[in-house]
Amino acid sequence: MTPSRTVLVTGATDGLGLALAERLAADGADLILHGRDRARLDRIADRFTARGPAGPRTVTADLADLDQVRRMAAEIRASTDRLDVLVNNAGIGGGQPDGRTRRTSADGHELRFAVNHLAGVLLTLELLPLLRASAPARIVNVASIGQHPLDFGNLMLEHDYDGFRAYGQSKLAQIAFGFELAARLPAGEVTVNSLHPATYMPTKIVLAEVGYSVDTLEEGVTATRRLVTDPALAGITGRFYDRTREARAHSQAYDTEDRLRLWRASLELTKAESPL
Repeated sequence: MTPSRTVLVTGATDGLGLALAERLAADGADLILHGRDRARLDRIADRFTARGPAGPRTVTADLADLDQVRRMAAEIRASTDRLDVLVNNAGIGGGQPDGRTRRTSADGHELRFAVNHLAGVLLTLELLPLLRASAPARIVNVASIGQHPLDFGNLMLEHDYDGFRAYGQSKLAQIAFGFELAARLPAGEVTVNSLHPATYMPTKIVLAEVGYSVDTLEEGVTATRRLVTDPALAGITGRFYDRTREARAHSQAYDTEDRLRLWRASLELTKAESPL
């Protein structure tokens, strides 16, 4: 990666996001790091600055509040004239530490759908003109193989709520929206790919709910970094990867009618205007 490439990583204060940011910093990337907690983000930025001549830029937002997502996007647009890669990494799991009962976001949306899907949709669309102006650019969605089909009659899961169902449908939505966005964008301008980085990495979310890990954090970093930096993936778009291997997502992600329904619902729920 050349030093001039600018990469935004959301959820960069712990787990995969932090480890990925550390690897990209070693690669020479110009980083923009997002976190929810300003004090923690500042401490991490100071650690990066101590290691090299230039530290990362930082932005804060609670992704459960779409107004904060809009403000963050505006701050990024005002602070840089280019964005080469957006890594939508921030999210919450299906259980602890975020609870197993149904909760809603600041905007009244089911919390896991709001944080894992809608916040990324809004941030992506708000930054898309900047990404297109920086072509060739990349969008990388950190998703999961844990996917659950979307019920458009119960999208907010007001009935039959289960935290892992909520998580699974939010991750399928993330992938399906990515496929639809990829189909609408010239691959020479911006590519959009999603991945399951690894299984049960030793992150805060996994350890709080599961209590043990399966794959290492390094495996997740390697898989995600590949989508960010690998020259062999230039122009490759609309794919889903299980770690470093191309894989099939849930069949609903390939249903063009359901993808269009999700696209329209996502725009309506975020009150976003499509730049396409």
